[in-house]
Amino acid sequence: MALELHLDEILSAATAETVKSAVTAALRHVRSGTGGKRRGGKQLTELLVRARSSAARAEEWEVVRSLQDALHYTEGRLLRPDYEEKYRLHYVDPGPRDKLGLDSIARTVAMTNEFWCREAEKYLSEHPEAVVADVLEHVRKLGRDARFMQAPVEDPARYHIPRGIAERALWTERVLRNRVEVTDPAEAAHRIMASPEALSVLAADEDGRTILRAAELQRRAAHLRELRRVAEDPTASEHAVQRALKGMYWVFGGRFIGEAQQRRLVPGDEVDIPLIRGDGSLQIVELKQSAAVKLVKEHRGSLVPRRAVHDAVGQAINYLVGLDENRERISVEFGIDTRRAGAIVLIGHPLSQPEVDERDINETLRIHTSHLNRIEILTYKELIDSAERALASGEVM
Repeated sequence: MALELHLDEILSAATAETVKSAVTAALRHVRSGTGGKRRGGKQLTELLVRARSSAARAEEWEVVRSLQDALHYTEGRLLRPDYEEKYRLHYVDPGPRDKLGLDSIARTVAMTNEFWCREAEKYLSEHPEAVVADVLEHVRKLGRDARFMQAPVEDPARYHIPRGIAERALWTERVLRNRVEVTDPAEAAHRIMASPEALSVLAADEDGRTILRAAELQRRAAHLRELRRVAEDPTASEHAVQRALKGMYWVFGGRFIGEAQQRRLVPGDEVDIPLIRGDGSLQIVELKQSAAVKLVKEHRGSLVPRRAVHDAVGQAINYLVGLDENRERISVEFGIDTRRAGAIVLIGHPLSQPEVDERDINETLRIHTSHLNRIEILTYKELIDSAERALASGEVM
């Protein structure tokens, strides 16, 4: 009701027809519930975002501010007492400030302060060696867990904060984001973690695992199609290729278990993709352009790599030298083993030289790679074809 009243006020204040139309759409959605109920949900949030953008384009800044508060209210970032008091939504004659609401806020602040003090004292009694930073981190973790507060049916009038649940929810969100196409991974993770039964059923059920696996294969196939499109585009830059490969560590094969978060391991050098092998060691990927790069040339009756390939290999060698020279510091700071680090140079596409047989290009690069100790040279087509064959066999790399 508060939101409906506020949108009515915003509609009266708006002047541009585009703004009125956008606000009316949000208001119509609120009033479209069955049985006289009001509707909210993600669609309402999207309609409010559109209305706010429309008001900004029309430079109706007071309307923008009001719509921002309405948006915060629907997202739970502005509490109803504050929202109603700020806009005096239920007052026919706005009189003095709501004393009852003020007292309620004051009591809430006082009790909240007391709660956190008790938690800090309890933590210090259990960890007498703790420093200020430890206490603050404990409080922050507890605050994140508080978002998943539960109200057990068997314990009325009491609320429980499950410890450590925020970290599990973050893990679940990452799983959903990387493996299953859902509209809002954060919301889905929150819903699953609020119902531990749902998570255990999903993990234990064979059909559930099959569904997750099928969704993962479908997602990866879609990403490979997009990567192939970019790789075959002669105008695509290195940055475009890197963007298309973002999060696709699996495309390089099952020997890699993930991608390191830190790309700048050596001062002055930033690797394109830092892969982590199953044994914890590092494999860097140096990305170059794809279809715009010619890979081989004829020299004395044979094909040899062109200068672009040699330059890319030289760059990879310099990276490996830097990793070797800084291996102890990298191990201490980042926990990454670079003693056995290798490199993959991903460069070019047979499309750039249609006059040369693709097999001859691949063979030339393979021969060149065989004379390199820690560096492998691949074309984008080789990489994508290999990944597609793995997916076609039903393998989740």
